[in-house]
Amino acid sequence: MNSEDITVTAVAFAVVELLGVVTAGHAVMYARTSQGAIAWSICLVIFPYLTLPLYWVFGRNRFQGYIKARQSGKLEIHRLVARVRQYVREQGFVSEKPHPEHYVLEALVKMKFSRSNRVELLIDGQATFGTIFDAIEKARDYILVQFFIVHDDTLGRELKQRLEKKSKAGVRVFFLYDEIGSRGLPRSYVNELKQADIDVRPFHSTRGRRNRFQLNFRNHRKIVVVDGQEAYVGGLNVGDEYMGRSAKIGAWRDTHVKLTGPCVHSVQLVFVEDWYWTTRELPELDWTPRPTEGSHQNVLILPSGPADRLETCGMFFVHAINSAKRRLWIASPYFVPDIHVMCALQMAALRGVDVRIMLPQKPDHVLVYLSGFSFLKEAEQAGVSIHRYQPGFLHQKVLLVDDEFAAVGTANLDNRSFRLNFEITAVVNDREFATQVAAMLECDFSNCKVMTSSDLQERPFWFKLAVSTARLLAPIQ
Repeated sequence: MNSEDITVTAVAFAVVELLGVVTAGHAVMYARTSQGAIAWSICLVIFPYLTLPLYWVFGRNRFQGYIKARQSGKLEIHRLVARVRQYVREQGFVSEKPHPEHYVLEALVKMKFSRSNRVELLIDGQATFGTIFDAIEKARDYILVQFFIVHDDTLGRELKQRLEKKSKAGVRVFFLYDEIGSRGLPRSYVNELKQADIDVRPFHSTRGRRNRFQLNFRNHRKIVVVDGQEAYVGGLNVGDEYMGRSAKIGAWRDTHVKLTGPCVHSVQLVFVEDWYWTTRELPELDWTPRPTEGSHQNVLILPSGPADRLETCGMFFVHAINSAKRRLWIASPYFVPDIHVMCALQMAALRGVDVRIMLPQKPDHVLVYLSGFSFLKEAEQAGVSIHRYQPGFLHQKVLLVDDEFAAVGTANLDNRSFRLNFEITAVVNDREFATQVAAMLECDFSNCKVMTSSDLQERPFWFKLAVSTARLLAPIQ
């Protein structure tokens, strides 16, 4: 190398180092957590050549593009929200006596628990998609469909064929899928939906010049709404593995819920806001709430995501844990709690609450699976019991507090759901529904093995090292 080449190389190295230091300052100021700020800043200073592009892709703390879209559509969307609130209030559908502990949840999402709802548990794929397909068959006006993952397999093609049939019969269909979660979806699948006059769009977290490399925000919601009268939310995506047809994964344990009553329009609002981000359009939908005859279940739809003013999802978990007095059961495929959630779990156990966390025995994401082992000792010392579900893969996201409060949705017990994903949770304040959830979880716990810290200590050194390393990366997973 001549002196000129050496000078250019030195300047390039200096620029990268300087960018690393400047970006480390940005991480300290704006990282999602203090642990994440430390991890990012150290790596950016020591290994800027590797870490700089990773930070630009994974380091953002809020989805600014979605926030700006929400603000640009503020008038139209806020009119819809105000309209739904007014209808619910005027028709007397506002829950008269929600549990005192739940007022904070209403303040968090700026919506009230509504009554005159019915919530039906849908256990596993056959029940879930059988019920959804029946609802699609009965649709008369419109169908809203939103999934994180859509595969072009047996289940995916059946959904496509049913939607095409309804569209050709004059039913409007709006189809939203996440561009990252459904990255393997072939163009032919989407084109066939479009040819059937179905309005199908990807949820572009990378939309816009500044968002081009923004791969860390995902729309993890699973929503189906039919004619504004029925809604479905829960853990199941569209793919054969969710029906237990995967030879590699085996049986798939998951939970969805069917919702009827005024709460359906809260689910519809969540879809509409995502649709507006994608299209800058608001579809004409039915916004007249209808009570469910003979049912008075209180429901709050809790959306959360990286465009929220507060960390809605994490705050929901902390509040639910803190409100438990006798029983706290949580089923989640991933267990990477931040310090606030872990402390809340430990405190609940120390005050005598039966705290159980149900996780899968089989991993589908190795890093998250390894991280979960690192929390065994902390959980065990406080009396939190960790249960590993043995048959197949456990994917349900269910929470049960005492005897009258339960939640089913899309949010996992990890940093991604707390801060990075758009999620939706149906919170139900009803003793009958809580009893049904308890019976379902008791059956699941009977298929679990209780884990202890010895399950980690008996592992080889390389496994323990991998667990400790994964724990260090937990804040940025």
